[in-house]
Parts: sequence; C-alpha cells; structure tokens
Amino acid sequence: MKFGKYGVFTFTDAMNAAQCAELAQRVEGLGYSTLWYPEAFNYETFAIGGYLLSHSKKLIVASGIANIYARDPAASVMGHNSLNSLYGDRFVLGLGVSHAPLVADMRGHQYKQPVATMRAYLDAMDQAWTALGAGQTDKKLVLAALGPNMSKLAAERTLGAFPYNITPAQAAISRATMGPDAAVICEQKVCLSTDPVAARKAARAALGPYLPLPNYYKNWFRLGFDESDLKDGGSDRLMDAMVFWGDAAQIKTKLEAYFDQGADQVVIQPIRADGQPGPCWAALEALAPA
Repeated sequence: MKFGKYGVFTFTDAMNAAQCAELAQRVEGLGYSTLWYPEAFNYETFAIGGYLLSHSKKLIVASGIANIYARDPAASVMGHNSLNSLYGDRFVLGLGVSHAPLVADMRGHQYKQPVATMRAYLDAMDQAWTALGAGQTDKKLVLAALGPNMSKLAAERTLGAFPYNITPAQAAISRATMGPDAAVICEQKVCLSTDPVAARKAARAALGPYLPLPNYYKNWFRLGFDESDLKDGGSDRLMDAMVFWGDAAQIKTKLEAYFDQGADQVVIQPIRADGQPGPCWAALEALAPA
C-alpha cells in the first residue's frame, strides 16, 4: 500500500456526524492521502472508520490506533475485512496496546507485557483469517510502535509502524530497526502560529494528557529528553519538539526532516492556537500537498 507523503490525524470524538463527514471530504479535497483517527473515549474504531470511508472516494482511512483490548482478534479480522470489502481496500487497521490506565481503569482488563501480548494477538488474528476462509496476502495492518522490540514486530508482521509523540530522530531509529521495506509513518503536531507564547500554551494543552504515560515519556528519554522536561507542564524544549510552530514555510521545513531521516509518511495533527478542540483548517490548507 502507498500511504502518500502526507496524512492527517485528528480527534474525532468531539465531532458530530456532520463534522466527521466534513472532515473526510475536506481532507480528501486538500490532497492528503490518508486520514488517521484515534480510538479514545467515544466512537468505536470500525464504526467511525466506516462512516469516514462512506464520505470519501479515494481517501485511505486508518485507525490510529485501535486498542487490542477492545475486541478479540477475530473481531478485528472481520472489521478489517468488512471495511476493505465494502470500501475498495481503503482501510488500514492500526493496532496498539494502549496504556495501562486506559486498559485497567476504563476497560477492566489486566495490562500485560506489550510486545508479547501484541505478538499473541497477531498470531490469533492469523488463526482467525484462516478459520474464516479469508486470504492473508493483503493484510492492511500497522502497529503503534515506539521501542525497538515493538518496531521489529511491526516490520516482521505488518506493513509498518505508526509512532506517535515523537521527533524526526524517531524516524531514523525506526528505520534502522525495521529495515528498508517496512513503512515508517510518523505523527507530528503542528500549530500555525508565530507567537511562541501562544504556540507553547496550545502545545501544553495538547500534550498534557500524555505527560504521565510511561510509554511516551520513556521514549522521550530515548530521544534525548529527561525528567526535567516533564516538569511544570513540559519544558519549552519538549513543547517545541512535539509541536512544530511558526508560519507555513517554517513548519514545512521542519516536517522535511522526517523524510531526511527515513520516514515514508508524515501525519500532520493540526492543533489550534486558541487551544480549542478540532483541527486547525488554516494549517491544513497552508500545508496541503495539493
């Protein structure tokens, strides 16, 4: 599958039906190849994926990321196969192990060793593919992968990895770990603002929920940050790395660093400078590949 140079990520949970339809149509109209959406607190991953697909014609729609604790492997296989059959092979199932608080506190499951749990889940998916009589040659799967072991698993068993909350250095690390053939798809938040105070305030609002999560801050430490960068809502250094801000030309230059380090696709998450929910359409228009 060709993911295209630029994709878009945005939170759909706060959007109503009309806004979700507009999202798919406008992202496609601006020339982005892929629309990524999370599975967080509202919409179920296959339900919202089908809705977005139904309001687009050529756009690739991808779950970023579906929680493996939310459904058994056979259900994931059937969802994947259903959406690809109904919508012209335009759906990518991104899978992840989520985070302990979301798994244990919200879903009531035991959070287990991430890599071993994901490997077992993929094994069970393969068994389901066989049992359901479906071919396994065109599995459109990617994994949420930050560390080396999950990244290797992504390269071995899926199309590639979708690392989130990262810097361009992650692209080089993932590429070195995964080899030349697996897809490295990198999410990057942007804020179309030349005001450092406003941009960093928006960045702290966007990054706040992620700061306590070990999966992220341990990876930030691998990327050169340290405990001091987590204090007081996050250091300026961390905010500037996690959210590229400036005018369109400045942001485009920063995004190119991902491709220099081996990324296949950069997924732009356009946060609003006023801190309000929803995508910043001015940023998406300014950065549009079309």
